[in-house]
Amino acid sequence: MIDKTLPDVAAALADVADGAVVLVGGFGESGSPIELIHGLIDQGARELTVVSNNTGNGHVGLAALIQAGRVRKMVCSYPRSSHSKVFPDLYRRGEIELELVPQGTLAERIRAGGAGVPAFFTPTAAGTVLAEGKEQREFEGRSYVMERAIRGDVALVRAEAGDRFGNLTFNKAGRNFGPIMCMAAATSVVQVRRILPAGGIDPEVVVTPGIFVDRLVEVAAPAAESELVAQGASYP
Repeated sequence: MIDKTLPDVAAALADVADGAVVLVGGFGESGSPIELIHGLIDQGARELTVVSNNTGNGHVGLAALIQAGRVRKMVCSYPRSSHSKVFPDLYRRGEIELELVPQGTLAERIRAGGAGVPAFFTPTAAGTVLAEGKEQREFEGRSYVMERAIRGDVALVRAEAGDRFGNLTFNKAGRNFGPIMCMAAATSVVQVRRILPAGGIDPEVVVTPGIFVDRLVEVAAPAAESELVAQGASYP
């Protein structure tokens, strides 16, 4: 019998290795797997390369992971936002690396990784500093840049509901990078508000099939990152 549910966050993250490439879902706060990120802080893995849309806010979630000194390199589209304090300070001091990737390119690099496509050409970033050192070709009179696919050792994703097989549904914008990150990671770890029995999700509304999900943990009342930031909270 297939059952991908685990009792808690600690069990779901126990074997994340030092130096892992970790794909972290979320578009700002929307869909951010904050409990999984905090669990990774507790777990202790270091020298991580984190692929995410942004670098976190305040001193919780992804920002807290960075502040704890666990992240060697960030691959992201938005390294700075209105409440991002930790990453900009560390980057200015030369204590963390950054690979800046346009958002659409980031999504396609992850999707390509999940689809088994090693690289693709895009006009985005052609003629800019982001194209330096990359192969460039011309198609029909327009310059294109070759971008390599992204695959992760682990994906941390937040979904709305899942069944014991790992089939997932998401809540509106909370979907964002979650489905493609599940496809592009060797091990996908997903926190959900509700774990449903087999047959509890209509197959017609499944967004991510269970074949792309390895571990599932229920977090019935996930923290709201914006509320924690407004309170001045920090983790741990």
